[in-house]
Amino acid sequence: MRAQRTPRGFTLVELLVVMVIIGITLGLASLNAIPSPRQNLQEEAQRLALLLQLARDEAIVRNRLVAFEANPERYRFIVRGDTGWAPITRDDLLRERPFKGAPLRLVLEPNPGVDPNQLRITFGLEPVDKPFVLTLASGENAVAIRADGVGHFTVE
Repeated sequence: MRAQRTPRGFTLVELLVVMVIIGITLGLASLNAIPSPRQNLQEEAQRLALLLQLARDEAIVRNRLVAFEANPERYRFIVRGDTGWAPITRDDLLRERPFKGAPLRLVLEPNPGVDPNQLRITFGLEPVDKPFVLTLASGENAVAIRADGVGHFTVE
C-alpha cells in the first residue's frame, strides 16, 4: 500500500491573505511615522520652553539682562551689555534659529502692547520674574508655554 503524497506549497488564497496583512501593517507603520502638524508644534514648544529656561538661568548667572525676541519666522536671544542689546552668537543653544513650520502666530499674555509682529520677553537678574503665557499657533493648532515666574516652564 502506497501512502498518498500531499502537495507541498501555498495556495494562491494563502499568499493573498499574507500580502494583505503585510500591506495593512506597512500602512499603519507609515501613518505613525509621519508626524502631525500638532506634534511638530508641540515639539517646537517643548524646545522653546527649555531654551527660555536656559535664558532665564543665563541672566541670573551672567548678572545681565537676557531677552528672547521673536517674529513669526524666527527667534533669537539677546543680552544687555554696556553698550546696549547684542545677539548671543557664541552659544550654540541660544543662537538665532527659524521656527519649524514657520510662519507662526505668536501671542504673549500679558500683552506688552508693542508691535505684534515682534515680541520680546526679558529675563531679569532676580530669580523671580513676571509670569507669562506664550502661545504658538499654526493653522488650527495652538500650544501654550506657561511660565510661573520662578523658573518653571510648562507646555500645554
